Amino acid sequence: MTIPSLSIGSFTVPLPIIQGGMAVRISTASLAAAVAREGGIGVIAGTGMCTKELRNEILKAKELAQGEGKLGVNVLFAASNFAELIKEAMEARIDLVIYGAGFSKDVFKLGKEYNCPVVPIVSSARLAKTAEKLGAAAVVVEGCEAGGHLGTDRSLRDLITEVKKETTIPIIAAGGISSGEDMYNVMKLGADGVQIATRFAASEESNASEEFKKVYLSSVEGDSVLIDSPVGLPGRAVRTSFSQSIINGKRIPVEKCTGCLKSCSKSFCIKTALENAQMGHIEKGLVFAGINVHKICKILPVKNIINELIQEFEAATKRYGGL
Repeated sequence: MTIPSLSIGSFTVPLPIIQGGMAVRISTASLAAAVAREGGIGVIAGTGMCTKELRNEILKAKELAQGEGKLGVNVLFAASNFAELIKEAMEARIDLVIYGAGFSKDVFKLGKEYNCPVVPIVSSARLAKTAEKLGAAAVVVEGCEAGGHLGTDRSLRDLITEVKKETTIPIIAAGGISSGEDMYNVMKLGADGVQIATRFAASEESNASEEFKKVYLSSVEGDSVLIDSPVGLPGRAVRTSFSQSIINGKRIPVEKCTGCLKSCSKSFCIKTALENAQMGHIEKGLVFAGINVHKICKILPVKNIINELIQEFEAATKRYGGL
């Protein structure tokens, strides 16, 4: 069996793989374009950017993608400039918009205006059903295994089964998917595709610092921990001295607040913490990652990662049977 394609709205891509949008500035043009060139959907994380920076990343990604695959933008609904970033992405003719950490009805109106598919990240069948009624082209169903900000403490497998019963639009499974066999397992449950983030953060094309990637490589099982984010949601990160201090309840003074979030507890500055990690200042940085980060043992080009995923998926279909 060859790996199935993925259709969202009016377009189809050869591979059912969406690269997760990882902020701040982990997934930028180079990573998104590399995934698109291989036939998937590459995603730029707009959270933490201004509109000009986001537009520049979109234009750069289009140039690097050379017309292959599709490109998306992911923005956190909790970001204070959420609406401006979404509109900028659509005006720049991005192929689709993904968003999470909250829910917006207005974004679907913009999607219709610009003829741009909108794909919300959901963590319940109820929200998935609402999204479909409002015009969502697909939904990313994200379980508690995912890295970054989480909307649920429930497993991905349970969520897929429930959402599948309540919706007819494509379901993209996200959270803890690190191999082609993982892809097979969630698609066997009814997912039409997968969103993979952590594995691509550890690619050569990722904009993460070498120090960031080394944290991934040195992690062991059990190093995936939950922290309380100032956003008001739990977040999954790698255990480091910084994340452990957050778990221990330490408040880190916010030196200069830029008002990047609609609501913030100010227990620490999430934007600064993520920026520090991206730049390699791990002692002051928060390294987000999914629950299976310890399974990453090599930094590889995107092409190699996707080839491995395809080979593992096809091996699983031979071993267990078709979808």
